Amino acid sequence: MDSFEWNKITGGVLAGVLLVLGINTLGHSVFAEKPLEKNAYVVEGVEEEGAGEAAGEAKAAGPSLAVLLSQANPADGEKVFKKCATCHNINKGEPHKVGPSLYGTIGHKIAGHAGYGYSDAFAKHGGTWDFETLSHYLENPKAYIPGNKMSFAGLKKPEERAAILLYLNQHTDTPLPLPKPEAAPAAEAAPAAAEAPAAAEAEPAKVEAPAAH
Repeated sequence: MDSFEWNKITGGVLAGVLLVLGINTLGHSVFAEKPLEKNAYVVEGVEEEGAGEAAGEAKAAGPSLAVLLSQANPADGEKVFKKCATCHNINKGEPHKVGPSLYGTIGHKIAGHAGYGYSDAFAKHGGTWDFETLSHYLENPKAYIPGNKMSFAGLKKPEERAAILLYLNQHTDTPLPLPKPEAAPAAEAAPAAAEAPAAAEAEPAKVEAPAAH
């Protein structure tokens, strides 16, 4: 086989290699994998990475209960109470239902309403229903007092809890004073104004004429 034939064979092999490399490069450029901006299939109850931290930060950044109470309206609390009315009465003298009457709850001893059979978890908990304590309980009753028999899932919105706290505070013989919101931090003093130019430009000195000789 002469050199011409060898050159043809070598050229054919090189052309095949270049063709394969070219197809491979083209395939990567056309079908390149891109990271998903959002999971195509979301599993309920499983937070995406960082979502829980972000939610925690957002919750921590919310207004205090004192601020929420100062902005709430007991009329809204009356509407929220409709979620509780199946199991609780609210007016003075009304009997217990599935749950205890809630008249006089604010400022009252926890599990202290006479004539109602509280769960052991409630009876042993102790303490008093102040605004802060009752707000935490209403947010998640099962988590705040584990083992209690209340089936209500809770009020997750802070504004709803503040409104119903005001409403409950109207239905008692001894309403509690509302906590005062903390004063906003004093604004930093503004920097002193820049000094004005010390003096206007001086007029050029007059040049006296030379004396006559």
